[in-house]
Amino acid sequence: MERMERKDIERAIIKTYRKELWSAFTRAVRTYDLIRDGDKIACCISGGKDSTLLAKLFQEMLRHGKKNFDVVFLVMNPGYNDNNLRLIQENAAHLGIPIEVFDSDIFAVVDEADAKGHHLDKNRRSKTSSPCYLCARMRRGALYDRAGKLGCNKIALGHHYDDVIETILMGMLYGGQIQTMMPKLRSTNFPGMELIRPLYLVREHDILRWKEACGLQFIRCACRLTEKWDPTAEGAGEALLPDTGYKRLETKRLIAELKKRSPYIESNIFKSVENVHLGAITGYKDREGKRHSFLDEYT
Repeated sequence: MERMERKDIERAIIKTYRKELWSAFTRAVRTYDLIRDGDKIACCISGGKDSTLLAKLFQEMLRHGKKNFDVVFLVMNPGYNDNNLRLIQENAAHLGIPIEVFDSDIFAVVDEADAKGHHLDKNRRSKTSSPCYLCARMRRGALYDRAGKLGCNKIALGHHYDDVIETILMGMLYGGQIQTMMPKLRSTNFPGMELIRPLYLVREHDILRWKEACGLQFIRCACRLTEKWDPTAEGAGEALLPDTGYKRLETKRLIAELKKRSPYIESNIFKSVENVHLGAITGYKDREGKRHSFLDEYT
């Protein structure tokens, strides 16, 4: 499909997909109090569909004057190949997003760390030794640092509703814990900085519909580990994807299969962490990490 002009892409967000994109975005901002007057937000663009849509939604909110805040459109280059970096820049130019690009060597560092730990069986690797975990942690730290130097008090990431429910289920199935991807949280390592997720109530299939209708092309996960994986190679198998990527894909498929049996599966997963009954669980950890048992108050 031929790529739409910028004005038509923006019209699609506000008109064609108003309920699915614009209204869901503004509802999340209101519900979770994500933006306040005087905020300076670093909208972090990875080059994918989600963060790019987030940037356009911020531009629409600024244009309509709903809040008195400022946004910097920040692109970190952790070591993208030339084609991926060029695509990010071309999309930003076409969509009228004034990006600021800064370089880091995160992909190289993670690649080296993965090579050192590659001899370990996947079942013996800890969460913190996972290359995906290391990459995400380093990228977030670099974004916090850069945003702080630009005078920002918040960074905005493009995680959406489907990321949230997949994270909840992955935590239960693979982590033995109940927790969620929060709509906002304060940084413990960068005082005064907050992370917000304004796409928290936006569904991924609606983002895909907008992307396809507008004829847009974006990069996917562009890390070196993913580049090494050739899904067409004989015997490749999805199990050779980085651990976290495969588990998320597996969880996404599980949710899709369960949805065939009940249309309420996704919303029930989402609501499950809003309806935790402390009197009906055997234990929990408080904000300081201290463990509590139901036996503490059992009589």
